[in-house]
Amino acid sequence: MANVTVIPPVKAEGTIHKIRCAAYCRVSSSSEDQLHSYAAQVKFYSEKFDDSDTEELIDIYADEGITGTSADKRTEFQRLIRDCKRGKIDRIYTKSLSRFARNTKECLNTVRLLRELGITLFFEKENIDTAKNTDELMITIMGGLAQEESTSISQNMRWSVRKRMENGTFVQSVPPYGYVKRNEKLVVDPETSEIVKEIFRMYLGGTGTNTIARILNSRGILTGMYQKKWNHKIVKYILSNEKYTGDSLMQKTYKTETLPMIQKRNHGEYDQFYVENTHEAIISKADFQKVQELLTISASKFHRESKGKHILGSMIKCGVCGSTYKRKCNSGKYYWCCIEHDLNSQNCSSKPIAEESIMQAFVSLCNKLIRHYKEILVPIQRTLQELNIRRFSTNTKVLNIRQDMAALKEQRHVIARLRKRGFLDEKKYNEKLFELESKMARLDRELKKHTKIDIEDETIEQLDILIDCFENQISIMSGFNEKLFGMIVEKIIVRNNKLEFSLISGIVFKEEIKEKCGAL
Repeated sequence: MANVTVIPPVKAEGTIHKIRCAAYCRVSSSSEDQLHSYAAQVKFYSEKFDDSDTEELIDIYADEGITGTSADKRTEFQRLIRDCKRGKIDRIYTKSLSRFARNTKECLNTVRLLRELGITLFFEKENIDTAKNTDELMITIMGGLAQEESTSISQNMRWSVRKRMENGTFVQSVPPYGYVKRNEKLVVDPETSEIVKEIFRMYLGGTGTNTIARILNSRGILTGMYQKKWNHKIVKYILSNEKYTGDSLMQKTYKTETLPMIQKRNHGEYDQFYVENTHEAIISKADFQKVQELLTISASKFHRESKGKHILGSMIKCGVCGSTYKRKCNSGKYYWCCIEHDLNSQNCSSKPIAEESIMQAFVSLCNKLIRHYKEILVPIQRTLQELNIRRFSTNTKVLNIRQDMAALKEQRHVIARLRKRGFLDEKKYNEKLFELESKMARLDRELKKHTKIDIEDETIEQLDILIDCFENQISIMSGFNEKLFGMIVEKIIVRNNKLEFSLISGIVFKEEIKEKCGAL
């Protein structure tokens, strides 16, 4: 019989493996009271683990002013789940079930996923700990109550809004570009209303929506409250918005009544209410009607051209002017041409490219990677993985930055309350707010530097997909593979007689264009 000697494990003296904890906070609206609650949650969890011998706080995940009825809209919640899957967290603390989710099915699925990953959840208000197997029934009951409460509140608010629409007193919370909201009424803004008039003038004069957007961007004009750059969709939205005639079409969209609540375009499912002369007009009704007729003609033409969308559609961009390439046929042969060049060759010097040349360039690129992916892709992946491991040590810096940001947000809510109660005049309030916002901006830049690790995690995952694609190719490619193209290519930029293929993971490869052509 074999002689077996038991060797007991050796415990390193003084080594304590603390439980890595995360805190999730959320408030469901951007009102002052709710934001104060948000800051209080962040502050509470920042201080909770300071003196703990068994637990340490890895990170705080906080969604501000976002609904809890669906996890898809909560970016911090999604980051929390990603970090759980990456093995960074052992336990999650949250204030209550309703803070975590108001959709019972989604809540239970998340709890079960976390349990499979070996991660426990503790809900402070309900005193529910998923480390105990018996708590799933309690989560179902409490989650159902939270969902019912959310549905009831939503239905009451929906009824109130519809009643105000029916009697013509409803005013949307965010005023359209060109207007400001004063005393619950839309008032023309002298500065931005001139931009609206100019957009209508340009479109009536024959300028396309893409060109209008480019002109406004070149002049440094931003789109308003979100400070976004202009694009053809935003321009088209302004051109088709009846608000600029002084009238209001109400209930253009609606939300579904069951969770998760999804906003949909109203195509006759609910009554709409057209109210005339609700506010001052910026555009005459005659000009507005002319623009609608032109938009209808343009949409009809686009529908005919885009029927049966090609795999290369919207993928090719011009390196000279930034426009998208479109497909054209000449003598039975297909080419791709810059939209601006096609409108007027003086606008852009880019020449059309034969479709076959683009496909050949992709095949050539793939064959190079099939032969050499081990020398090109694998070293990049290995380097990123090593950097990822080293940068994980910066997590304490991330936590400190988030705590400082939480403190600044709390100060912001305090001065807002002081102004509301008359203890701060407008000038002092604006000075203090500017100071706090400047500090927040600096911290946000710091945070982005340290949280680059999240982007690198995604890049590593995408590199895995790329390596798998070329590792599984048995032989070199003889023809264009549409499925592979759709899986790995994000866009193509035409620049200096070369095609720049931007692949997933952010890697760019250049290929020569074999065949070009002159004007079509």
